[in-house]
Amino acid sequence: MTSTLNRNSAHTTATLQALLVTFLWSTSWVLVKWGLSDIPALTFAGIRYSAAFVCLACLAAATRQNSRLQALSLRQWGKLALLGLFYYTITQGAQFYGLASLPAITVSLLFNFTTPIVALFGMLWLAEKPGLLQWTGILLCTAAGVIFFYPVEFPPSQIIGIIVVVAGVCANAIAAIMGRDINRSCDVPPLAVTTVSMGIGAFILMAVGIIIEPVPKITLLNWGMIAWLAVVNTALAFTLWNHTLRTLPAVESSIINSTMMVQIAILAWLFLGERITLQKGIGMTLAVIGTILVQIRLKRL
Repeated sequence: MTSTLNRNSAHTTATLQALLVTFLWSTSWVLVKWGLSDIPALTFAGIRYSAAFVCLACLAAATRQNSRLQALSLRQWGKLALLGLFYYTITQGAQFYGLASLPAITVSLLFNFTTPIVALFGMLWLAEKPGLLQWTGILLCTAAGVIFFYPVEFPPSQIIGIIVVVAGVCANAIAAIMGRDINRSCDVPPLAVTTVSMGIGAFILMAVGIIIEPVPKITLLNWGMIAWLAVVNTALAFTLWNHTLRTLPAVESSIINSTMMVQIAILAWLFLGERITLQKGIGMTLAVIGTILVQIRLKRL
């Protein structure tokens, strides 16, 4: 009985922590949208995640976890490098590029479809089969995305941006599975997972940005925004997210992540002046219901 209560308590705590992370990430969309008016997309992403990596590296040194990093096997380094490539270089690069070339609601809609892809990959790679209620939640969240943004029209000038974001969605789904696979084994501490994968992904992002984009003129306000994004919304948030993956299955994590669609809409209404219509309100309600359903666990007899 005690062990069951402890598991339930750990699951609830991890769920609340994951929701906090999604809120921080949702505020990032508003900040990034503002910053993209001065800084090119890939360079902006590279600076953000490179700065966050420096923070994490300092934290690892201060907490004397460097030995844990040095103890990683070649296989573990390979897994973390791939996670960095998919989760940071491709996913975050695509998101920043999408926000620079597409409306935020379009990017949010496309990333919402990460969940059904994760559900499929989770069954194949992690043997984490969603139950009936979880499938219902997945379907409701997917329907919420369609209802919330319908009708979505893509002008010809946005086609390249859409292709890039779709690639980012696929990379995000793969990264979700890889992150769950790495963290559920508990072989590598969450701080090490975040530090190594982010450092590798950020380095590639920065290199690509320097090669293909013009050198930006970054203002003091821009640096302040980057500092907040790096320390709070990235270093802290991604470490906490990796910690929750030790408890939450990939599908549940993805569903919680999909609530960003609702949070981004509310923040856009508050700070960007975007209206929430009745149709959008219905979509938000379905997303919340879907998220609740996927968290309900039936006891096995």
